[in-house]
Amino acid sequence: MLKLLSYPITILYFVAFGLILVIFHPIQWFCLNVLGYNAHKKSVSILNWFIMRSTNILGTRYSFDNSQDIPSNRPLIIVTNHQSMYDIPPIIWYMRKHHPKFVSKIELGKGIPSVSYNLRHGGSALIDRKDPKQSIEALEQLGRYIEKYHRSAVIFPEGTRSRTGVPKPFRTTGLKVLMKNAPSAFIVPISINNSWKMLRYGQFPLGLGTHIQFKVHPPHEISGDFESLIQKVEQQITNGINEQKHE
Repeated sequence: MLKLLSYPITILYFVAFGLILVIFHPIQWFCLNVLGYNAHKKSVSILNWFIMRSTNILGTRYSFDNSQDIPSNRPLIIVTNHQSMYDIPPIIWYMRKHHPKFVSKIELGKGIPSVSYNLRHGGSALIDRKDPKQSIEALEQLGRYIEKYHRSAVIFPEGTRSRTGVPKPFRTTGLKVLMKNAPSAFIVPISINNSWKMLRYGQFPLGLGTHIQFKVHPPHEISGDFESLIQKVEQQITNGINEQKHE
């Protein structure tokens, strides 16, 4: 019954979501090209607040638990598990003072109003998974960028999203490249729960009544052995994932 109900509600959501993307595309262009970076960054934050509100049509709720004292005058490397595209708007909104930029697959840089424009022009790294050389260069550039401007890079080291919520092993190469090129950055681990339930039936219809939860863990200085630090961060993240606890 709930799945049947989700069909018409999902259609309403996609109409709202599509309108938001179309409306904010020229707003982003104007902010960036006429008013500059800070205006563009604010427009992206507001865009993602509206995207979150559009998911309220589906009964989606968000909790973002961040009790950490994270400075805004240092670069950050935000490391998190990945369950769905719905992981992204809350990170952009709730971490907005840290200017989050994403490591994203290159395919998302084309064809999606607002989203593709921001990925191409907002400082994110678009990587071609079939071209390791290009991927490394893009990650190096992002690392140097956040180091210079004290902004943040968001990376999903699992590589692809978990369709069940159970975390996948980290792929560490991209994270090591960022750490090497942003040596003064704090590593900020975040655990995400329940985002995968938005896609419990696939792309259509979407799941109803999902409570997506984010938990920010204590940050780490980059020091010592990269491998040991990454293992510690991975353990923090997986310990905060409910599906991992219930195995």
